[in-house]
Amino acid sequence: MQPLDLTDTRLLQALAKDPRRTVVALAQKLGLSRNTVQARMAQLEKKGVFLSFERRISTASLGYPLTAFIHVHVQQQKLAAITHSIAAVPEVIEAFGLTGQADILVRVVAVDAEDLFRINGKILSCDGVERCDTSLAMGELIPFRVEPLLDRGPRPAS
Repeated sequence: MQPLDLTDTRLLQALAKDPRRTVVALAQKLGLSRNTVQARMAQLEKKGVFLSFERRISTASLGYPLTAFIHVHVQQQKLAAITHSIAAVPEVIEAFGLTGQADILVRVVAVDAEDLFRINGKILSCDGVERCDTSLAMGELIPFRVEPLLDRGPRPAS
């Protein structure tokens, strides 16, 4: 991915502060032409800079007030199939491949403790999953953010 320049960074900072701002409003705020902002936005989208809108929807508002993190220990040769099976569980909202003790970190949401037990059982039942360690999130201390990185400015390409 090509590194972002200062104009891209300024545009992203403005969007981070007010994601509902229109292209015209962004252009006025940044002192750029509407066409420049629109072209930059298209380039940023093409580069995959923007995450899905889903990240901004509260799972609690959908009836899933509990969040848990499940460390999944797997048979490595079955990782692709396990990932596919875990992705089929609707309550799984994220998963990451890890180094260290566990192989996959899965973020899930649940209605209550009984629902979390059911979800954990679904993951445990995937062929190739050896065991799971589950931790209940007590509260979000630092929400997902990139603004501090934007404030640092673009980083040189390595």
